[in-house]
Amino acid sequence: MQDKLKFYIDGKWVDPVTPKTLEVINPANEEPFARISLGSKADVDKAVAAARRAFETFSRTTKEERLALMQKIVEVYQKHYGEIVEAISTEMGAPLGLSKNAQAAMGIAHFSQAMKVLKEFKFETVEGTTAIVREPVGVVGMITPWNWPINQIACKVAPAIAAGCTMILKPSEIAPMNAMLFAQVMDEAGVPPGVFNLINGDGPTVGEAMSSHPGIDMMSFTGSTRAGVAVAKASADTVKRVAQELGGKSANIILEDADLQKAVVGGVMNMFSNSGQSCNAPSRMFVPKSKHDQAAQIAKATAEKVKVGDPFAEGTALGPVVSEAQFNKIQGLIKKGIDEGATLVTGGLGRPEGLNRGYYVRPTVFANVTNDMTIAREEIFGPVLSILPYESEEDAIKMANDTVYGLSGYVQSGDINRARKVASRLRTGNVHLNGAGVDLNAPFGGYKQSGTGREWGEFGFEEFLEIKAVLGYEAPKAAE
Repeated sequence: MQDKLKFYIDGKWVDPVTPKTLEVINPANEEPFARISLGSKADVDKAVAAARRAFETFSRTTKEERLALMQKIVEVYQKHYGEIVEAISTEMGAPLGLSKNAQAAMGIAHFSQAMKVLKEFKFETVEGTTAIVREPVGVVGMITPWNWPINQIACKVAPAIAAGCTMILKPSEIAPMNAMLFAQVMDEAGVPPGVFNLINGDGPTVGEAMSSHPGIDMMSFTGSTRAGVAVAKASADTVKRVAQELGGKSANIILEDADLQKAVVGGVMNMFSNSGQSCNAPSRMFVPKSKHDQAAQIAKATAEKVKVGDPFAEGTALGPVVSEAQFNKIQGLIKKGIDEGATLVTGGLGRPEGLNRGYYVRPTVFANVTNDMTIAREEIFGPVLSILPYESEEDAIKMANDTVYGLSGYVQSGDINRARKVASRLRTGNVHLNGAGVDLNAPFGGYKQSGTGREWGEFGFEEFLEIKAVLGYEAPKAAE
Protein backbone atom coordinates (compact mmCIF):
# COMPACT_ATOMS: atom_id res chain seq x y z
CA MET A 1 0.00 0.00 0.00
CA GLN A 2 1.42 3.35 -1.06
CA ASP A 3 0.68 6.26 1.27
CA LYS A 4 0.57 9.66 -0.45
CA LEU A 5 -1.00 11.65 2.34
CA LYS A 6 0.54 15.10 1.80
CA PHE A 7 -0.46 17.98 -0.44
CA TYR A 8 1.90 20.16 -2.47
CA ILE A 9 1.44 23.78 -1.34
CA ASP A 10 3.84 26.72 -1.65
CA GLY A 11 6.71 24.57 -2.89
CA LYS A 12 6.51 22.02 -0.03
CA TRP A 13 4.83 18.70 0.72
CA VAL A 14 2.54 19.48 3.66
CA ASP A 15 0.05 17.62 5.84
CA PRO A 16 -3.65 18.36 5.39
CA VAL A 17 -5.15 20.73 7.96
CA THR A 18 -7.63 18.00 9.02
CA PRO A 19 -6.58 14.36 8.47
CA LYS A 20 -9.01 12.34 6.37
CA THR A 21 -7.95 9.48 4.10
CA LEU A 22 -9.33 7.69 1.05
CA GLU A 23 -8.24 4.36 -0.45
CA VAL A 24 -7.41 4.34 -4.17
CA ILE A 25 -8.75 1.21 -5.88
CA ASN A 26 -7.09 -0.73 -8.69
CA PRO A 27 -10.00 -1.33 -11.11
CA ALA A 28 -8.35 -4.46 -12.55
CA ASN A 29 -8.60 -6.38 -9.25
CA GLU A 30 -10.93 -4.20 -7.11
CA GLU A 31 -8.27 -3.94 -4.39
CA PRO A 32 -6.92 -0.79 -2.71
CA PHE A 33 -3.29 -0.09 -3.60
CA ALA A 34 -2.77 3.43 -2.23
CA ARG A 35 -4.12 5.98 0.24
CA ILE A 36 -4.45 9.71 -0.22
CA SER A 37 -5.71 12.52 2.00
CA LEU A 38 -8.93 14.39 1.26
CA GLY A 39 -8.60 18.14 1.65
CA SER A 40 -10.89 20.79 3.09
CA LYS A 41 -11.65 24.50 2.67
CA ALA A 42 -8.77 25.27 5.05
CA ASP A 43 -6.29 23.57 2.67
CA VAL A 44 -7.74 25.55 -0.25
CA ASP A 45 -7.28 28.80 1.74
CA LYS A 46 -3.59 27.94 2.28
CA ALA A 47 -3.04 27.13 -1.39
CA VAL A 48 -4.82 30.28 -2.58
CA ALA A 49 -2.73 32.46 -0.26
CA ALA A 50 0.45 30.85 -1.67
CA ALA A 51 -0.73 31.24 -5.28
CA ARG A 52 -1.67 34.91 -4.77
CA ARG A 53 1.75 35.69 -3.28
CA ALA A 54 3.50 33.89 -6.12
CA PHE A 55 1.41 35.66 -8.76
CA GLU A 56 2.91 39.02 -7.80
CA THR A 57 6.31 37.93 -9.11
CA PHE A 58 5.54 35.08 -11.53
CA SER A 59 3.15 37.24 -13.57
CA ARG A 60 6.05 39.59 -14.28
CA THR A 61 8.53 36.96 -15.47
CA THR A 62 9.74 37.20 -19.04
CA LYS A 63 8.72 34.96 -21.89
CA GLU A 64 12.28 33.57 -21.93
CA GLU A 65 12.19 32.71 -18.22
CA ARG A 66 8.91 30.83 -18.60
CA LEU A 67 10.16 28.99 -21.68
CA ALA A 68 13.27 27.85 -19.78
CA LEU A 69 11.10 26.67 -16.88
CA MET A 70 8.79 24.72 -19.19
CA GLN A 71 11.75 23.10 -20.92
CA LYS A 72 13.03 21.96 -17.52
CA ILE A 73 9.56 20.54 -16.64
CA VAL A 74 9.60 18.49 -19.87
CA GLU A 75 13.09 17.14 -19.08
CA VAL A 76 12.11 16.08 -15.54
CA TYR A 77 8.80 14.63 -16.80
CA GLN A 78 10.71 12.42 -19.25
CA LYS A 79 12.82 11.14 -16.33
CA HIS A 80 9.64 10.00 -14.53
CA TYR A 81 7.86 8.82 -17.69
CA GLY A 82 7.82 5.10 -16.82
CA GLU A 83 6.38 5.74 -13.35
CA ILE A 84 3.64 7.95 -14.80
CA VAL A 85 2.71 5.26 -17.36
CA GLU A 86 2.50 2.61 -14.64
CA ALA A 87 0.46 4.86 -12.32
CA ILE A 88 -2.14 5.59 -15.03
CA SER A 89 -2.56 1.92 -15.95
CA THR A 90 -2.82 0.89 -12.29
CA GLU A 91 -5.31 3.51 -11.13
CA MET A 92 -7.64 3.91 -14.12
CA GLY A 93 -7.10 0.71 -16.09
CA ALA A 94 -5.75 1.94 -19.44
CA PRO A 95 -3.79 -0.81 -21.25
CA LEU A 96 -0.05 -0.27 -20.92
CA GLY A 97 0.40 0.56 -24.62
CA LEU A 98 -2.30 3.23 -24.45
CA SER A 99 -0.81 4.68 -21.26
CA LYS A 100 2.64 4.85 -22.80
CA ASN A 101 1.82 5.99 -26.34
CA ALA A 102 -1.14 8.28 -25.66
CA GLN A 103 -2.05 8.94 -22.03
CA ALA A 104 1.41 9.86 -20.65
CA ALA A 105 2.64 11.09 -24.04
CA MET A 106 0.05 13.89 -24.05
CA GLY A 107 1.79 15.47 -21.06
CA ILE A 108 4.90 16.22 -23.11
CA ALA A 109 2.82 17.05 -26.19
CA HIS A 110 0.84 19.82 -24.45
CA PHE A 111 3.94 21.38 -22.87
CA SER A 112 5.74 21.32 -26.23
CA GLN A 113 2.75 22.92 -27.97
CA ALA A 114 2.36 25.60 -25.27
CA MET A 115 6.07 26.47 -25.63
CA LYS A 116 5.65 26.76 -29.39
CA VAL A 117 2.70 29.15 -28.92
CA LEU A 118 4.54 31.19 -26.28
CA LYS A 119 7.62 31.68 -28.48
CA GLU A 120 5.57 33.38 -31.21
CA PHE A 121 2.94 35.08 -29.05
CA LYS A 122 2.66 38.90 -28.97
CA PHE A 123 1.50 40.07 -25.55
CA GLU A 124 1.33 43.67 -26.72
CA THR A 125 0.19 45.22 -29.98
CA VAL A 126 -0.49 48.86 -30.86
CA GLU A 127 -3.52 49.82 -32.90
CA GLY A 128 -3.59 53.52 -33.72
CA THR A 129 -2.78 55.29 -30.45
CA THR A 130 -3.99 52.42 -28.23
CA ALA A 131 -1.96 49.51 -26.87
CA ILE A 132 -3.78 46.18 -26.59
CA VAL A 133 -2.07 44.25 -23.78
CA ARG A 134 -2.66 40.61 -22.87
CA GLU A 135 -1.94 39.81 -19.23
CA PRO A 136 -2.24 36.63 -17.12
CA VAL A 137 -5.75 36.15 -15.71
CA GLY A 138 -4.44 35.48 -12.18
CA VAL A 139 -4.87 32.49 -9.87
CA VAL A 140 -6.50 29.55 -11.63
CA GLY A 141 -8.39 26.72 -9.94
CA MET A 142 -8.14 23.50 -11.97
CA ILE A 143 -10.32 20.42 -11.54
CA THR A 144 -9.33 17.46 -13.71
CA PRO A 145 -10.92 14.05 -14.41
CA TRP A 146 -9.74 10.44 -14.18
CA ASN A 147 -10.28 9.31 -17.79
CA TRP A 148 -7.36 11.13 -19.49
CA PRO A 149 -5.71 12.37 -16.29
CA ILE A 150 -2.30 13.69 -17.39
CA ASN A 151 -3.69 14.95 -20.69
CA GLN A 152 -6.17 17.14 -18.83
CA ILE A 153 -3.63 18.30 -16.25
CA ALA A 154 -1.05 19.26 -18.89
CA CYS A 155 -3.49 20.99 -21.25
CA LYS A 156 -4.42 23.33 -18.37
CA VAL A 157 -1.10 23.69 -16.49
CA ALA A 158 1.14 24.22 -19.55
CA PRO A 159 -0.72 27.22 -21.05
CA ALA A 160 -1.37 28.67 -17.58
CA ILE A 161 2.38 28.68 -16.84
CA ALA A 162 3.12 30.00 -20.32
CA ALA A 163 0.69 32.88 -19.68
CA GLY A 164 2.22 33.70 -16.26
CA CYS A 165 -0.64 32.44 -14.07
CA THR A 166 -0.39 30.60 -10.76
CA MET A 167 -2.63 27.64 -9.98
CA ILE A 168 -4.24 25.16 -7.62
CA LEU A 169 -4.94 21.69 -9.04
CA LYS A 170 -7.52 19.28 -7.70
CA PRO A 171 -7.10 16.03 -9.65
CA SER A 172 -9.73 13.30 -9.57
CA GLU A 173 -9.62 11.47 -6.23
CA ILE A 174 -10.39 8.26 -8.16
CA ALA A 175 -7.09 8.38 -10.09
CA PRO A 176 -4.78 10.78 -8.23
CA MET A 177 -1.40 9.00 -8.31
CA ASN A 178 -0.29 10.36 -11.70
CA ALA A 179 -1.03 13.88 -10.42
CA MET A 180 1.14 13.28 -7.34
CA LEU A 181 3.97 12.29 -9.68
CA PHE A 182 3.27 15.39 -11.76
CA ALA A 183 3.61 17.56 -8.63
CA GLN A 184 6.94 15.83 -7.95
CA VAL A 185 8.03 16.73 -11.50
CA MET A 186 7.07 20.38 -10.92
CA ASP A 187 8.99 20.41 -7.64
CA GLU A 188 12.14 18.84 -9.14
CA ALA A 189 11.98 21.19 -12.12
CA GLY A 190 12.26 24.17 -9.76
CA VAL A 191 8.83 25.71 -10.33
CA PRO A 192 8.82 28.70 -7.92
CA PRO A 193 6.92 28.14 -4.63
CA GLY A 194 3.20 28.89 -4.91
CA VAL A 195 3.08 28.83 -8.71
CA PHE A 196 1.75 25.25 -8.78
CA ASN A 197 -0.18 23.77 -5.85
CA LEU A 198 -1.96 20.41 -5.54
CA ILE A 199 -4.74 19.41 -3.14
CA ASN A 200 -6.52 16.07 -3.31
CA GLY A 201 -10.19 15.99 -2.43
CA ASP A 202 -13.73 15.50 -3.64
CA GLY A 203 -15.91 17.87 -5.67
CA PRO A 204 -18.48 18.82 -3.02
CA THR A 205 -15.71 19.83 -0.56
CA VAL A 206 -12.52 20.97 -2.31
CA GLY A 207 -14.14 21.63 -5.70
CA GLU A 208 -16.84 23.78 -4.11
CA ALA A 209 -14.30 25.65 -1.93
CA MET A 210 -12.18 26.44 -5.00
CA SER A 211 -15.11 27.49 -7.20
CA SER A 212 -16.55 29.88 -4.61
CA HIS A 213 -13.19 31.25 -3.40
CA PRO A 214 -12.83 35.02 -3.91
CA GLY A 215 -9.04 34.62 -4.24
CA ILE A 216 -9.37 32.43 -7.35
CA ASP A 217 -9.77 34.41 -10.58
CA MET A 218 -10.67 31.57 -12.95
CA MET A 219 -11.94 27.99 -12.77
CA SER A 220 -10.89 25.51 -15.43
CA PHE A 221 -12.97 22.35 -15.12
CA THR A 222 -13.14 19.06 -17.03
CA GLY A 223 -15.72 16.45 -16.09
CA SER A 224 -19.42 15.68 -16.24
CA THR A 225 -21.97 18.27 -17.29
CA ARG A 226 -23.72 17.82 -13.91
CA ALA A 227 -20.53 18.69 -11.98
CA GLY A 228 -19.76 21.51 -14.44
CA VAL A 229 -23.09 23.15 -13.63
CA ALA A 230 -22.19 22.98 -9.90
CA VAL A 231 -18.80 24.64 -10.57
CA ALA A 232 -20.42 27.41 -12.65
CA LYS A 233 -23.06 28.10 -9.98
CA ALA A 234 -20.49 28.19 -7.17
CA SER A 235 -18.29 30.52 -9.27
CA ALA A 236 -21.09 32.94 -10.10
CA ASP A 237 -21.07 34.89 -6.83
CA THR A 238 -17.47 36.03 -7.40
CA VAL A 239 -18.00 36.57 -11.16
CA LYS A 240 -14.88 34.61 -12.01
CA ARG A 241 -14.10 33.28 -15.46
CA VAL A 242 -15.20 29.66 -15.94
CA ALA A 243 -13.85 27.43 -18.72
CA GLN A 244 -15.37 23.96 -18.98
CA GLU A 245 -14.97 20.82 -21.05
CA LEU A 246 -17.91 18.57 -20.25
CA GLY A 247 -19.84 15.55 -21.56
CA GLY A 248 -20.49 14.37 -25.09
CA LYS A 249 -22.61 12.05 -27.21
CA SER A 250 -20.75 12.36 -30.48
CA ALA A 251 -22.23 11.35 -33.80
CA ASN A 252 -20.25 9.41 -36.40
CA ILE A 253 -22.03 9.87 -39.74
CA ILE A 254 -21.08 7.28 -42.35
CA LEU A 255 -22.29 8.60 -45.69
CA GLU A 256 -23.55 6.41 -48.55
CA ASP A 257 -20.31 6.85 -50.56
CA ALA A 258 -17.92 5.91 -47.69
CA ASP A 259 -15.92 2.67 -47.59
CA LEU A 260 -18.31 0.89 -45.18
CA GLN A 261 -15.86 -1.75 -43.95
CA LYS A 262 -13.13 0.78 -43.19
CA ALA A 263 -15.53 3.34 -41.67
CA VAL A 264 -17.29 0.86 -39.36
CA VAL A 265 -14.09 -0.86 -38.19
CA GLY A 266 -12.47 2.53 -37.51
CA GLY A 267 -15.58 3.78 -35.72
CA VAL A 268 -15.82 0.70 -33.48
CA MET A 269 -12.14 0.80 -32.50
CA ASN A 270 -12.29 4.54 -31.84
CA MET A 271 -15.37 4.03 -29.65
CA PHE A 272 -13.74 1.24 -27.64
CA SER A 273 -10.41 3.04 -27.15
CA ASN A 274 -9.77 3.82 -23.45
CA SER A 275 -12.71 1.46 -22.66
CA GLY A 276 -15.08 4.04 -24.12
CA GLN A 277 -14.11 6.51 -21.40
CA SER A 278 -13.55 9.54 -23.62
CA CYS A 279 -15.88 12.53 -23.70
CA ASN A 280 -15.48 12.81 -27.48
CA ALA A 281 -16.01 9.06 -28.19
CA PRO A 282 -18.05 8.42 -31.39
CA SER A 283 -20.84 6.65 -29.49
CA ARG A 284 -23.65 7.13 -32.06
CA MET A 285 -22.86 5.60 -35.46
CA PHE A 286 -25.28 6.73 -38.18
CA VAL A 287 -25.43 4.45 -41.25
CA PRO A 288 -27.67 4.46 -44.35
CA LYS A 289 -30.73 2.27 -43.72
CA SER A 290 -29.90 0.06 -46.70
CA LYS A 291 -26.46 -0.71 -45.20
CA HIS A 292 -27.54 -1.00 -41.56
CA ASP A 293 -27.48 -4.81 -41.26
CA GLN A 294 -24.14 -5.05 -43.06
CA ALA A 295 -22.68 -2.38 -40.76
CA ALA A 296 -23.99 -4.26 -37.71
CA GLN A 297 -22.24 -7.45 -38.85
CA ILE A 298 -18.94 -5.63 -39.45
CA ALA A 299 -19.23 -4.02 -36.01
CA LYS A 300 -19.96 -7.40 -34.39
CA ALA A 301 -16.93 -9.06 -36.01
CA THR A 302 -14.71 -6.13 -34.99
CA ALA A 303 -15.95 -5.99 -31.40
CA GLU A 304 -15.55 -9.72 -30.88
CA LYS A 305 -11.85 -9.54 -31.82
CA VAL A 306 -11.12 -6.92 -29.13
CA LYS A 307 -9.08 -8.47 -26.32
CA VAL A 308 -10.31 -7.45 -22.87
CA GLY A 309 -8.13 -8.04 -19.84
CA ASP A 310 -5.40 -6.98 -17.43
CA PRO A 311 -3.96 -3.59 -18.48
CA PHE A 312 -0.44 -4.95 -17.90
CA ALA A 313 -0.92 -8.10 -20.01
CA GLU A 314 0.46 -8.18 -23.53
CA GLY A 315 -2.10 -7.71 -26.28
CA THR A 316 -4.79 -6.18 -24.07
CA ALA A 317 -6.82 -3.66 -26.08
CA LEU A 318 -9.48 -2.96 -23.47
CA GLY A 319 -8.83 -2.66 -19.75
CA PRO A 320 -11.43 -2.29 -17.01
CA VAL A 321 -13.57 0.80 -16.54
CA VAL A 322 -12.39 2.98 -13.68
CA SER A 323 -14.66 2.13 -10.74
CA GLU A 324 -17.54 0.10 -9.37
CA ALA A 325 -19.84 3.13 -9.71
CA GLN A 326 -18.97 3.44 -13.42
CA PHE A 327 -19.35 -0.32 -13.95
CA ASN A 328 -22.82 -0.28 -12.38
CA LYS A 329 -23.89 2.78 -14.36
CA ILE A 330 -22.80 1.16 -17.65
CA GLN A 331 -24.57 -2.12 -16.77
CA GLY A 332 -27.75 -0.15 -16.03
CA LEU A 333 -27.58 1.60 -19.40
CA ILE A 334 -26.92 -1.66 -21.30
CA LYS A 335 -30.03 -3.10 -19.60
CA LYS A 336 -31.97 0.02 -20.63
CA GLY A 337 -30.89 -0.55 -24.25
CA ILE A 338 -32.17 -4.13 -24.15
CA ASP A 339 -35.42 -3.16 -22.37
CA GLU A 340 -36.15 -0.30 -24.79
CA GLY A 341 -35.93 -2.64 -27.78
CA ALA A 342 -32.53 -1.99 -29.37
CA THR A 343 -30.99 -5.05 -31.05
CA LEU A 344 -28.08 -6.40 -28.97
CA VAL A 345 -25.57 -7.39 -31.64
CA THR A 346 -22.76 -8.46 -29.31
CA GLY A 347 -21.63 -8.00 -25.70
CA GLY A 348 -24.28 -7.18 -23.13
CA LEU A 349 -24.58 -7.51 -19.39
CA GLY A 350 -21.92 -8.86 -17.04
CA ARG A 351 -18.19 -9.31 -17.34
CA PRO A 352 -16.45 -10.84 -20.37
CA GLU A 353 -15.88 -14.59 -20.21
CA GLY A 354 -12.99 -15.69 -18.00
CA LEU A 355 -12.93 -12.47 -15.97
CA ASN A 356 -14.62 -12.74 -12.58
CA ARG A 357 -12.89 -9.81 -10.85
CA GLY A 358 -12.26 -6.24 -11.90
CA TYR A 359 -14.59 -3.70 -13.48
CA TYR A 360 -14.48 -5.26 -16.94
CA VAL A 361 -17.32 -4.51 -19.37
CA ARG A 362 -18.12 -6.61 -22.42
CA PRO A 363 -17.50 -4.67 -25.67
CA THR A 364 -21.11 -4.03 -26.63
CA VAL A 365 -22.81 -3.09 -29.91
CA PHE A 366 -26.48 -2.19 -30.27
CA ALA A 367 -28.19 -1.89 -33.66
CA ASN A 368 -31.62 -0.58 -34.71
CA VAL A 369 -31.20 2.18 -32.17
CA THR A 370 -33.53 5.17 -32.41
CA ASN A 371 -32.49 8.63 -31.30
CA ASP A 372 -35.10 8.74 -28.52
CA MET A 373 -33.68 5.67 -26.71
CA THR A 374 -31.76 6.24 -23.47
CA ILE A 375 -28.57 4.73 -24.96
CA ALA A 376 -28.70 7.36 -27.73
CA ARG A 377 -29.38 10.25 -25.33
CA GLU A 378 -27.18 9.67 -22.28
CA GLU A 379 -23.40 9.59 -22.12
CA ILE A 380 -22.56 5.97 -21.21
CA PHE A 381 -18.79 6.40 -20.78
CA GLY A 382 -18.09 2.74 -21.46
CA PRO A 383 -17.41 0.45 -24.46
CA VAL A 384 -20.98 0.60 -25.80
CA LEU A 385 -21.73 1.58 -29.41
CA SER A 386 -25.17 2.47 -30.78
CA ILE A 387 -25.85 2.05 -34.52
CA LEU A 388 -28.68 4.21 -35.85
CA PRO A 389 -30.09 3.80 -39.38
CA TYR A 390 -31.00 6.92 -41.39
CA GLU A 391 -33.10 7.54 -44.51
CA SER A 392 -31.27 10.54 -46.00
CA GLU A 393 -28.22 12.74 -45.40
CA GLU A 394 -30.58 15.46 -44.13
CA ASP A 395 -32.09 12.96 -41.71
CA ALA A 396 -28.63 11.97 -40.42
CA ILE A 397 -27.60 15.61 -39.79
CA LYS A 398 -30.87 16.35 -38.01
CA MET A 399 -30.49 13.32 -35.70
CA ALA A 400 -26.80 14.03 -35.09
CA ASN A 401 -27.69 17.54 -33.85
CA ASP A 402 -30.65 16.30 -31.80
CA THR A 403 -28.73 16.11 -28.51
CA VAL A 404 -27.97 18.41 -25.57
CA TYR A 405 -24.26 17.80 -26.23
CA GLY A 406 -21.94 19.22 -28.89
CA LEU A 407 -18.37 18.20 -28.19
CA SER A 408 -17.25 16.27 -31.24
CA GLY A 409 -18.48 14.81 -34.50
CA TYR A 410 -17.19 12.44 -37.16
CA VAL A 411 -17.98 12.25 -40.88
CA GLN A 412 -16.91 9.49 -43.29
CA SER A 413 -17.27 10.01 -47.05
CA GLY A 414 -15.57 9.11 -50.32
CA ASP A 415 -15.86 12.77 -51.32
CA ILE A 416 -14.01 15.25 -49.09
CA ASN A 417 -16.17 18.18 -50.26
CA ARG A 418 -19.32 16.31 -49.28
CA ALA A 419 -17.77 15.51 -45.87
CA ARG A 420 -16.89 19.20 -45.40
CA LYS A 421 -20.47 20.26 -46.20
CA VAL A 422 -21.89 17.87 -43.61
CA ALA A 423 -19.25 19.01 -41.06
CA SER A 424 -20.32 22.62 -41.57
CA ARG A 425 -23.82 21.72 -40.35
CA LEU A 426 -22.85 19.82 -37.21
CA ARG A 427 -23.29 21.84 -34.01
CA THR A 428 -20.09 20.60 -32.37
CA GLY A 429 -16.74 22.04 -31.30
CA ASN A 430 -14.74 19.45 -33.26
CA VAL A 431 -15.44 17.44 -36.42
CA HIS A 432 -13.09 14.68 -37.61
CA LEU A 433 -13.26 13.92 -41.34
CA ASN A 434 -12.41 10.41 -42.59
CA GLY A 435 -10.58 9.24 -39.48
CA ALA A 436 -8.46 12.38 -38.93
CA GLY A 437 -6.66 12.27 -35.59
CA VAL A 438 -5.98 15.01 -33.06
CA ASP A 439 -4.28 18.31 -33.87
CA LEU A 440 -2.56 19.76 -30.78
CA ASN A 441 -2.98 23.33 -31.98
CA ALA A 442 -6.66 22.93 -32.84
CA PRO A 443 -9.15 24.25 -30.25
CA PHE A 444 -10.73 21.47 -28.16
CA GLY A 445 -14.10 22.12 -26.55
CA GLY A 446 -17.80 22.02 -27.18
CA TYR A 447 -21.09 23.67 -28.04
CA LYS A 448 -24.24 23.47 -25.89
CA GLN A 449 -23.93 21.38 -22.69
CA SER A 450 -20.46 20.16 -23.71
CA GLY A 451 -18.89 23.26 -22.22
CA THR A 452 -17.62 26.81 -22.55
CA GLY A 453 -14.22 27.98 -23.75
CA ARG A 454 -11.52 26.02 -25.54
CA GLU A 455 -8.36 24.13 -24.64
CA TRP A 456 -5.19 23.17 -26.58
CA GLY A 457 -2.85 25.32 -28.65
CA GLU A 458 -3.27 29.06 -29.10
CA PHE A 459 -7.00 29.04 -28.26
CA GLY A 460 -6.32 27.27 -24.96
CA PHE A 461 -3.49 29.70 -24.19
CA GLU A 462 -5.77 32.72 -24.69
CA GLU A 463 -8.24 31.38 -22.09
CA PHE A 464 -5.64 32.26 -19.42
CA LEU A 465 -5.20 35.89 -20.53
CA GLU A 466 -7.03 39.11 -19.71
CA ILE A 467 -7.14 41.91 -22.29
CA LYS A 468 -6.31 45.49 -21.36
CA ALA A 469 -6.61 48.57 -23.57
CA VAL A 470 -4.12 51.36 -22.81
CA LEU A 471 -5.46 54.45 -24.55
CA GLY A 472 -3.17 57.31 -25.48
CA TYR A 473 -0.27 54.85 -25.45
CA GLU A 474 1.19 56.49 -28.54
CA ALA A 475 0.99 60.15 -29.44
CA PRO A 476 -1.30 60.88 -32.41
CA LYS A 477 0.61 61.34 -35.62
CA ALA A 478 0.86 64.98 -36.57
CA ALA A 479 -1.12 65.94 -39.66
CA GLU A 480 1.15 66.39 -42.62
